[in-house]
Amino acid sequence: MHMNRRHTLVLAVGAALLAAGCTGTGGASKEADAKAPDDPSKVSGTIKVLTVRTDLIQDGTLKRYAAEFNKTYPKVKVEFEGLTNYESEVKIRMNTKNYGDVLLIPAVIKKADYPKFFASLGTEAERSKKYRFTDVTTVDGKVYGQSPNGVSPGFIYNKRVWKEAGITQWPTTPAEFLTDLKAIKGKTDAIPYYTNFSAGWTLSAWTAVNGSVHCDPQATDELATGDPWAKGADLRVGDTLLYDMVKQGLVEKDPTTSNWEESKARTAKGEIATQWLGTWAIVQFQDAAKKAGVNPDDIGFMPFPAQVDGKFCAVIGPDYNQGINVHSQHKDAARAWVDWFTDKSTYGQDNLAISPLKDAPLPDVMKPYEEQGVKFIEVDDAKGAQVKQLDSDSEVGIYAPEYRQNLVDLARGARKGSLDDFFADLSERWTDAQKNLGS
Repeated sequence: MHMNRRHTLVLAVGAALLAAGCTGTGGASKEADAKAPDDPSKVSGTIKVLTVRTDLIQDGTLKRYAAEFNKTYPKVKVEFEGLTNYESEVKIRMNTKNYGDVLLIPAVIKKADYPKFFASLGTEAERSKKYRFTDVTTVDGKVYGQSPNGVSPGFIYNKRVWKEAGITQWPTTPAEFLTDLKAIKGKTDAIPYYTNFSAGWTLSAWTAVNGSVHCDPQATDELATGDPWAKGADLRVGDTLLYDMVKQGLVEKDPTTSNWEESKARTAKGEIATQWLGTWAIVQFQDAAKKAGVNPDDIGFMPFPAQVDGKFCAVIGPDYNQGINVHSQHKDAARAWVDWFTDKSTYGQDNLAISPLKDAPLPDVMKPYEEQGVKFIEVDDAKGAQVKQLDSDSEVGIYAPEYRQNLVDLARGARKGSLDDFFADLSERWTDAQKNLGS
């Protein structure tokens, strides 16, 4: 299952990749709309859909979706192509006109360039009435992509283990969270928290605490113009919790030998109690539970331990957005697929995802969020490109593994120095980059 890293990246508001030299030669100023077809029986043509989900091609799931789609659109033939190194392969193809009819919009493409590569799906004013996340792909009032599912960062945890340790309520502060992990260490055989250090992207996922800590839809603006490691700032709060867990011996013995694939079954079995990931991972951990012959309902999901006005806050954002190739010969068929896949397919439910449809119910595993009155927010991505630029210029790497691997090494004594100095260094590099960018 190689798509995991991608899901967390997309969750980390964009991705590590900088839009470097991807201008594309094909019809640079060609703008087009892909209008929704009126009569499904008249839409025809063969469309190619590019995807990261090689697993769903291999197990026949995508073929089943296409067969379902064909009941409404009998004359459209859907072909899938799964790409393992999706970002790098699609980037190369986008220098030609041949990059499929429907594709996941790569992180490497600058937002301002969307109209060169993708057909518009309509205006944001119109689409935002029905769908979440429309601003993420909006350029000059038009929307260029649609995600079939929403994701939210949070802790995957084994409910049975937490209960065994006598914990009945979700922790509401980082201090309470640490106390709970200590109870798990004292009263159960489970590793309280698993860093998944070796995989790397699993540590990058900690950037996704941004927004949840202070329930702030402008959290990305804060990164662009403020100091992410100032006292009380979201990233510092998240990083401090990670540091404290490691420092207090509440993680796996040797993080450098961690194993992502194995951690799924180990969490399901209760050998590991908790991991910071995202809603996208729930279904994988439940599948691992079934394979291991343990109860998939033991897999729970909880928000970051922080409350504003007595309420938890959860950021929700889109997974990869589907776009339509501006050069496609079958834009109506491509549009039919994007709409059907978003509105009518069971892809979202099958992945226990948060629906992009504003009026859809939450998946069952997220029902406790409803019961606890967790507030959902979408973080405004207007300054997302600026943040990526700062991240690159400062060489901090908030979407890359090294900075938190260094943090974990510091906490376990494999690196010299103090936490305050570590944060001060990050602050200095980041704010210097801001001055040079002229913000």
